[in-house]
Amino acid sequence: MSLENILPIATPLLAMILAISPVQAAPGNRPDPWDVYVHDFIESYFIAHPDAAIAAGRHEFDGKLPDWTRAGLEQEIARLRSERERALAFDPTRLDDRRRFERDYLVAVIDGKLFWLTSAGWPYKNPVFYEHALDPHVYVTREYAPLAKRMHAYITYARAVPVALEQVRSNLRPPLPRSYVDIGRVIFNGLASYYEKDVPAAFSSIHDPKLQKEFESVNGRAIQAMKEIVARLDGLKSTANDDFALGPERFREMLRTTERVDLSLEALEKTGKLDLERNLVALREACAQYAPGKTVPECVAMVHTKKPGGGALNEARQQLKDLKTFIIGNKLVTVPGEEEARVAESPPYRQWNLAYIDIPGPYEKGLPSTYYIAPPDPSWSEAERKAYVPGKADLLFVSVHEVWPGHFLQFLHAHRTPGRFGQIFVGYAFAEGWAHYAEEMMWEAGLGREDPEIHIGQLMNALLRDVRLISAIGLHTGRMTTAESEKMFRESAYQDAGNARQQAARGTFDPAYLNYTMGKLMIRKLRDDWTASRGGRRAWAEFHDRFLSFGGPPIPLVRGAMLGPDSGPMF
Repeated sequence: MSLENILPIATPLLAMILAISPVQAAPGNRPDPWDVYVHDFIESYFIAHPDAAIAAGRHEFDGKLPDWTRAGLEQEIARLRSERERALAFDPTRLDDRRRFERDYLVAVIDGKLFWLTSAGWPYKNPVFYEHALDPHVYVTREYAPLAKRMHAYITYARAVPVALEQVRSNLRPPLPRSYVDIGRVIFNGLASYYEKDVPAAFSSIHDPKLQKEFESVNGRAIQAMKEIVARLDGLKSTANDDFALGPERFREMLRTTERVDLSLEALEKTGKLDLERNLVALREACAQYAPGKTVPECVAMVHTKKPGGGALNEARQQLKDLKTFIIGNKLVTVPGEEEARVAESPPYRQWNLAYIDIPGPYEKGLPSTYYIAPPDPSWSEAERKAYVPGKADLLFVSVHEVWPGHFLQFLHAHRTPGRFGQIFVGYAFAEGWAHYAEEMMWEAGLGREDPEIHIGQLMNALLRDVRLISAIGLHTGRMTTAESEKMFRESAYQDAGNARQQAARGTFDPAYLNYTMGKLMIRKLRDDWTASRGGRRAWAEFHDRFLSFGGPPIPLVRGAMLGPDSGPMF
């Protein structure tokens, strides 16, 4: 799973599925009707989305891909609408608190998926919609079975790839937005390279000539199919345009259906700008301590030039050890297990953003998670490649975000959530909001011992996410061009040229990347409201454990559950 890059269309990183599980019994040993329904919903979801089942650890689905034909997509839309009606048919007054909350959670998940399939029309224009299902890393890097068995599974998968890519080719309807063509080329070119280089190397130790011959044949056809869809995208460049904007009404629909946030875009944008200004003031103050007499850009450049001496990967490995010690020592949140995350370089097809973490699904047992860090794009200039490598302080808060106590810790809690649904679906704003919230929370808790250099690292990550929120609204309401967004990332978030270009482009095909700041601000407000009568700062650990116990629903639902129906404003 890619949490830093997680898109609502691809979780879809965003949704982990837990498969067949015992249905909870009501009094008299009769299964509760709602629990039976949830169980059935999960199973039907697996059948429609075998890639999600595989990611969760249901390996009887290995090798299968979704049906992306027009008829298959229409059938999935109809299935989701029918499931929504079935869920709403349950009288909430006859459900206990847990099941009533789960009903609202399930309907929200359905509404979000329907938005991307229908209103946004993602299957027909956004190549990122297909990225996670076509990602074969489960078979290659996740040691859930002996290598030979995983090789058999990969062969089945590779045999299905050409058919799936023909469906993708038929679905992508020109003209496509220019940035969508570009990201499609990055994804599919990267996957072709992964099939061609990494996959054969991973299975090279299998000394079975017949199996290797079969592998070579089907893998070759999968590589060719990937290259053909890249050629198809190349052919779409001449007609590509900049018509990527959702528009104000559809953008508000996205917020309402995917995150249960019903707020005017003007009010949300104002909230983001206030947070941007708050962090810019803090940056100026930190720079006055760190580099007296220097301008803010000069100060930021000084911090950014302090690169990890042994490289980003080695630095991150040490950071993870120190961060876990800090969390436990300061009793900030419960660490519910002994699992650890390893660090590795991102594969080529996932190098369009700095970092992400892959976390095995809730059905996997004893498998490691991997925190991936991307190298610079080799096509960039030497100066841009050097600038792209994060400074030590910046990388520290990337590690906070991805692992301790960000995504990795959040999923340790989610996988232990009593309710099955909470173990299954984790939403964008919940996951990214928590990880981004964790960055500032760790600084407030004393990480770095008030060292201004460390504070600048935290603030640089905060400013990046603030500009994402403002850019997402501006880009998709037509009030901002990608060039203006890129300029804002350079001037207000102090990003290097490569990162600024990537971030502005990402806003066009990932309009929900405002969820980092939006989620963080909702969590901060909920924390302050909930702890106000419980001892303030002394109640943080209790708040964190309680918040994470819900799994990953829309944050407004959590606010209502923790504070009651009259819970007040979200921001």
